Amino acid sequence: MAGITPPDLQKALSGADYPATSDQLRKVAENNHAPKEITERISHLGKKKFENPAEVSKAVFRDE
Repeated sequence: MAGITPPDLQKALSGADYPATSDQLRKVAENNHAPKEITERISHLGKKKFENPAEVSKAVFRDE
């Protein structure tokens, strides 16, 4: 996922309420006009529920 940084992800998820599912987080990112690469990565996360932004970041960037 070259070109996307943790701050990009944080900006995309600004205003998200936790705990949240990956589907809820994808919708927040879309509402924040996040790049398609971020919304697609969020929608493909296998975990059902995230307790905080750190868990989301860890899941999104785990393969890098």
